[in-house]
Amino acid sequence: MVIAELIFMLFVILIAAEVFTNALEHLGERLKISEGVTGSLFAAVGTALPETMVPLLAIFAGTGNTKVNEEIGVGAILGAPLMLSTLSIFLMALSVAKKRGLQGHFNPERTGFTRDLNFFLGAFVLSGVALFVPHDTPLLRGALAFTMVLIYFVYIMLTLRASAELVKDGHATEAGDKMFLARVGLPQHMATIILQLALGLGLLVGGAEGFIHGVEQASTQFGISALLLSLMIIPVATELPEKVNSILWIRRHKDTLAFGNITGAMVFQGTLLPAIGVMLTPWAPQREVLAGIAITLIASLWLRLMLARGQLRVWHLAVNGALYIAYLVIALA
Repeated sequence: MVIAELIFMLFVILIAAEVFTNALEHLGERLKISEGVTGSLFAAVGTALPETMVPLLAIFAGTGNTKVNEEIGVGAILGAPLMLSTLSIFLMALSVAKKRGLQGHFNPERTGFTRDLNFFLGAFVLSGVALFVPHDTPLLRGALAFTMVLIYFVYIMLTLRASAELVKDGHATEAGDKMFLARVGLPQHMATIILQLALGLGLLVGGAEGFIHGVEQASTQFGISALLLSLMIIPVATELPEKVNSILWIRRHKDTLAFGNITGAMVFQGTLLPAIGVMLTPWAPQREVLAGIAITLIASLWLRLMLARGQLRVWHLAVNGALYIAYLVIALA
């Protein structure tokens, strides 16, 4: 029964991702914005809702066990960028490995990709530093949290500011297919685009939440702690929207949208959510937590290094997949 539920919810997420990405491309085209803004801001924040809700619900309205709530909150906050920077990146490369070849190139718009990684690395380093800040210094912890929030708002402003020039340089968002709701007779107006976006997003959130419920049920037989569960298993489900959206885009050679969807979500989840964790959870340097932060930073630095060298090849992203396996070994040892 649990397996059937997981398969059904995965099917819902796959359909939702098609509906959402289709509407998002039309929205970006109508607003005349760059693919970087569409992927890094609109798609990233929209599809980040499922994994954003998990730690918030755990912290503010979880079980009667405060310790379990805090563990789920910390694990979900740190598990999301870990999953995005390792497994999600690898699956995206795997989906085009046969077509492009291991030596094949990815061609995301470089300035936006670089900006995403730089902002994420800067903010996520602060979240790691905050692990060692004593709880009896609330002002210092508050200052770190405020800085992370500020980083995200600066990131938004710079991303939006760069959009106009990128559109002039040929990086405007272009819809490849007719909008789904227009195919059934609805007029292709802004209201229809918003309606389809809401429909796709609702299905994404509902499918991800249902998948989480099934994963939690299936995982109980293994006796995994709440922290490990939220670090390793919940993000697999909550990151499905990003994974599926990016795979759909990368297979259509929309590299900027595909990478922006993932790295934009990393910036969102590496700034605002850790700020909440620093202020409202123990946020202590446990082994699983330290390993998660270290692996996430290494994976992101690897992407940044390959980008700085001028070429991002398909095989490069296999390293990110290997880093995820390394984390599993460390966490389960």
